[in-house]
Amino acid sequence: MRQRFASVASRIPGPVGRRLAVYAEQDFELLAGALVIFGGLLSFLLVAHLLDRGFVRALDERLMLSLRNPANLGDAIGPPWLEGAVRDISALGSIAVLMLLSLAVISFLLIRRQRHAALLVLAAAGGGALLMGGLKEAFGRPRPRLVPHLFGEVATPSFPSGHAMAAAAIYLTLAALVARLVEDRRSKAFVVSVALVLVLLIGFSRVYLGVHWPSDVLAGWTAGLIWAVACWIVMARLQKRGVVEKPSETTSQLPDGSS
Repeated sequence: MRQRFASVASRIPGPVGRRLAVYAEQDFELLAGALVIFGGLLSFLLVAHLLDRGFVRALDERLMLSLRNPANLGDAIGPPWLEGAVRDISALGSIAVLMLLSLAVISFLLIRRQRHAALLVLAAAGGGALLMGGLKEAFGRPRPRLVPHLFGEVATPSFPSGHAMAAAAIYLTLAALVARLVEDRRSKAFVVSVALVLVLLIGFSRVYLGVHWPSDVLAGWTAGLIWAVACWIVMARLQKRGVVEKPSETTSQLPDGSS
């Protein structure tokens, strides 16, 4: 992948192509992360710009109605047990659950004596929560009233979806940071894959329950992904500088003296 991207970049005329080719050879992780952030920002701004367009509203309404019984909009499609299961999945994106998870990861890192990594997780989780609150207040989009809510009344603004964004920001951030602290590729892939599945399910649950438009969820996923990738880049930079511990620096120094 690195060599292929460098080859493509070298064909771009001018200094931009040359610089991209150099970054691809010397620091492909940073370049890939920067491109994801740039693309994510463009996507988020595009969704925000199109919110009031008729075709976006029509698509939001069509998708939300497709998840309800046409004869009774208060009845979601699927067997009776599915509604309860979706509520449980949605709760995985709540602030309380995400705070507990973040504290668990921070405690785990402290046990491993990876103090700088623990501080980085704390900053990432707290910063993601602040970013989410700021964006919701900035846009102030009302909650959908097209169908009855299956999760009770929610008073906070709708855009972007807080659950979708917080889940993406926290789960993907934690997955990225934990993946930097393990050396086995299968372990890395497993951690990231589990986080992605959780993020997708939580976002879907918000539309299923009728408390968010699909465009809210899409924007939440995008903003959360941007934050997670930014935290991953910071983690990689600090590890290379020796500020954040690598796995090999702590696994042989556990409190019980085991190796």
